[in-house]
Amino acid sequence: MKKIIVIGAGLGGLSAACRLAKSGFDVLVLEKNETVGGKVNSVEAGGYKFDTGASLLTMRHVFEDLFNFCERRIADYLTIEPLELICRYFWSDGSRFDASGDLRKTENEIAKLEPRDVENFRKYLADARCKYEIAEKTFLAHSLNDLPKLLRPKYLKDLLHISSTKTLAAHNENYFQSAKLRQVFNRFATYNGSSPYKTPATFALVPFVEFGLGAWYARGGIYEIPRALERLAKEFGVEIRTNCAVEKIVVENKKAVGVQLENGEALKSDCVVANSDAVETCRNLIDQEFFNEKLDKREPSSSGFVLLLGVKKKFPQLAHHNIFFSDDYRAEFDALFRDLRPAENPTVYVCASSRTDATQSPETSENLFVLLNAPHTNSKTDWKIEAKSYRDLIIKKLESFGLEDLGESIEFEQIITPEDFENKYRTNRGSIYGVSSNGIFSAFLRVPNRSRQIKNLYFVGGATHPGGGMPLVLLSGKMAAEMIAKAAEK
Repeated sequence: MKKIIVIGAGLGGLSAACRLAKSGFDVLVLEKNETVGGKVNSVEAGGYKFDTGASLLTMRHVFEDLFNFCERRIADYLTIEPLELICRYFWSDGSRFDASGDLRKTENEIAKLEPRDVENFRKYLADARCKYEIAEKTFLAHSLNDLPKLLRPKYLKDLLHISSTKTLAAHNENYFQSAKLRQVFNRFATYNGSSPYKTPATFALVPFVEFGLGAWYARGGIYEIPRALERLAKEFGVEIRTNCAVEKIVVENKKAVGVQLENGEALKSDCVVANSDAVETCRNLIDQEFFNEKLDKREPSSSGFVLLLGVKKKFPQLAHHNIFFSDDYRAEFDALFRDLRPAENPTVYVCASSRTDATQSPETSENLFVLLNAPHTNSKTDWKIEAKSYRDLIIKKLESFGLEDLGESIEFEQIITPEDFENKYRTNRGSIYGVSSNGIFSAFLRVPNRSRQIKNLYFVGGATHPGGGMPLVLLSGKMAAEMIAKAAEK
């Protein structure tokens, strides 16, 4: 039986581990932190529960596919519930927009902002569906290692259709009359840590993922997902060691043959699957002779600034997911990606999962997960100095949007900065998605799932193909597992 070592128990690593163990491999997962899940994690305190990473489940079929492969029923591990109200959007002029999985309700909301955009939305969603269906049979079905397959004549027309030379912002401007609706659909660039003014219109497929395939919540919190995968992995004999940091991937004759732990212990294996951040893995866990300098120059994705707020009052205007927009979206992204500074007037995302799940906070309270896009770590911002003042700015902004006495109502609080993401998860300069998707060819420039320099070394996770976000990370694990299984057959 071949031995596989997986570095990191994020969703990509757990996905690969489950599939490999089901296929008969001996799998060991090494996780440097105390718990599994990577950036999909949780905090519990004072009766409050917070998911500290992803807060929305999409592409449910990807999760079901993993459990089906393992011949298990996902319903025996997770209770997944649909969210009809996907997200509530707020603007400083008092306008509000509810995006719903019920398209008739969404169209009614659109008509309040701009009646002409109802038909434009229908056309936009049809185009988004087309883009998604093309991506599903190309990028989401094949590793970048199979790039020649993607470039076959039968796919070229499709690839030209989705690999737009327009930016997402330009694409949205062509569809919508309402500046507010343009801002709503520009926001989807942040799902991969990018700027709508730089990322290609390919990512206009993302709205179909929500409106067409549905938005979901895992009862008990999103962290129930890595817990479920941990349970599934162990049922197939996967050994998971936490508090176990890897110092180096051992390479002999250009072949990965195991790892060396920070405590000096050496572990042998036939293959290594790196669920550690792919850029950081190449930068720090392998010999520099194999490091691709072009990768080091790739623009990191945005990071995040997070407030976990346990608040001893209810805010009835909040939905489960909420966005409080900035007044100048372009200036916000210029600050993040050009100036590498926190935006002075940021867009604020607030997840109040207690609106759906009463187990997440005390009865008369709210658990508010507050997230802002932030620049990757750099010398221009010392978060140890600036975190408190930025926190105060955010509280003041939310109060100006009607969350009255928010600051005075906080009884639990935790701040998570880009430096925390970098230190705890060893991410590329604190980035959430490893590398940004800013640029026409960005989809082709992610780290492939199989190393081109080192045999038997594989990469999974948000910095790899096909991208960031829970379902795509699970797909990266699937692609790596399939390649390992196929190579073992030879």
